[in-house]
Amino acid sequence: MLTERQRMIMTAIVDDYIRSAEPVGSRSISKRGDIAFSPATIRNEMSDLEEMGYLEQPHTSAGRIPSNKGYRYYVDHLVKYGTLSGHELNVMKVFFAEKIQEMEQIFQQIASVLSHLTNYTSIVLGPEVFSATLKHLQIIPLDEQSGVAIIVTNTGHVENKVIRFPEGITAADIEKTVHILNAKLKNVPLLQLRARLYNEISEELTRYVNGCEELVKALETAIDTDEQDRIYMSGTTNMLIQPEFKDVDKLKHLLDLLGETPTIARLLTSIPEGIQVRIGTENSLDAIADCSLITASYSLGGQNLGTIGILGPTRMDYARVLSLLDHLSKDMAVLLGRWYK
Repeated sequence: MLTERQRMIMTAIVDDYIRSAEPVGSRSISKRGDIAFSPATIRNEMSDLEEMGYLEQPHTSAGRIPSNKGYRYYVDHLVKYGTLSGHELNVMKVFFAEKIQEMEQIFQQIASVLSHLTNYTSIVLGPEVFSATLKHLQIIPLDEQSGVAIIVTNTGHVENKVIRFPEGITAADIEKTVHILNAKLKNVPLLQLRARLYNEISEELTRYVNGCEELVKALETAIDTDEQDRIYMSGTTNMLIQPEFKDVDKLKHLLDLLGETPTIARLLTSIPEGIQVRIGTENSLDAIADCSLITASYSLGGQNLGTIGILGPTRMDYARVLSLLDHLSKDMAVLLGRWYK
């Protein structure tokens, strides 16, 4: 356990390094108004903190920088949620006051707002990636050749897609199909619908519906739910301005990963609910081993719907990001409550 003096010095080093991206020396800390220790005393404490693994010294003559262990101690014991600035509060207020017509627009806007406020990369995982199930399916004919397939999930989300009917299909065939699908697919996870449609239901449909094979192909396009459709990202190029990513190869690996939306979806869904901070090598993917990922889940009526994440260097402004995500995840319940009314 660190002493109170070590905690003060540790906080000062992390705060200064977050701001400057330069190793922090004892003399610069001693000049702070909130630190009343001599440079020699600070130097001794920094040496002890380095020996304990909380600090690192990039070069012999340089100051110190926090290690991953140091950041972890800072997040767990030293960081305090700050008060959002007037600008940040105003941006949030304007966003939540807007009348947004499409569910997808909500999440894309949230990602954009967060990347703008933090200068990091924001990732929003929308509802239903892995846990949502089918509540109801309906097909409304538009004419003899086409109709609208409407899918309603257990979270209240509604999707609709226009499908083409196979030649010769009748209204009675469509009605039978809808009845069978609702009986067999209700409460089935969305990501399993496609497999269940082919493996278990197409044979039964064949017995009752003429031209079933073509109708199944048409329905496949309506129920094909890809997790990448639920990932909303903004600010990926913000990594270019971070000094930690001047290494082109390191940056390329990171940007390649951010382009793999199914991988990002699996990463976010593996993180427990609430506000979580993963620092450096605590992340399971090598491409973000030099990053910190802060996530916050959002819910409605006690049901977890998704995750909001901020990805940045380990030299991240943890207090500010934690405050933003805490504020936003709570407001999300209000916003989604209005949407689902």
